[in-house]
Amino acid sequence: MAGIITGEDGRGRCFWHGGLEDYRRYHDEEWGRPVTDDIRLFEKICLEGFQSGLSWLTILRKRENFRAGFAGFDFHKVAEFGEADIERLVADAGIIRHRGKIVSTINNARRAIELQQEFGSLAKFFWSFEPGADQRPATRDLETLRANPTTPVSVALSKNLKKRGWSFVGPTTIYAFMQAMGMVNDHIDGCFCQSEVDEMRLRFKRP
Repeated sequence: MAGIITGEDGRGRCFWHGGLEDYRRYHDEEWGRPVTDDIRLFEKICLEGFQSGLSWLTILRKRENFRAGFAGFDFHKVAEFGEADIERLVADAGIIRHRGKIVSTINNARRAIELQQEFGSLAKFFWSFEPGADQRPATRDLETLRANPTTPVSVALSKNLKKRGWSFVGPTTIYAFMQAMGMVNDHIDGCFCQSEVDEMRLRFKRP
């Protein structure tokens, strides 16, 4: 089946993990599984912003360094970062040293606090954008997913965040965030995780 790699365990998986152990583990255990923890949601949306123009594997392998540099992505702490922190992070070879994205993360932390105060949690805000079944493709094959790097929902969420002052949250970045946090299940047909995540989403209690 197109886009499926069969592992040594006989299970079919989405091709993009490439057989790499750490990437496979991320695919099997994390990607697409619903997240409601505000700190982890903030981490995911920020890391998707850092990923823009790069491979996700690059970000994944630097994730612990990012967590160390950005106070575990506790946005209440990151919101207090100042110029000295920006210079510290720009000099940190363990992360992506993109000044604009570093400054954006600090800005977005401040915007996240505002969002949390307004809605009670980031989770409640983000999950309110979950697309209905009628907004999802009937077939989740490789061709369909590659043809849709953005969706009407990712465009709407991106616009909403930008109006609230967030940055590095374009529609493609936001759709990758939606996939990663489990708002949609884009494990492709033939991947064993697809049915697992579908079942998890059925049992999942929305915030």
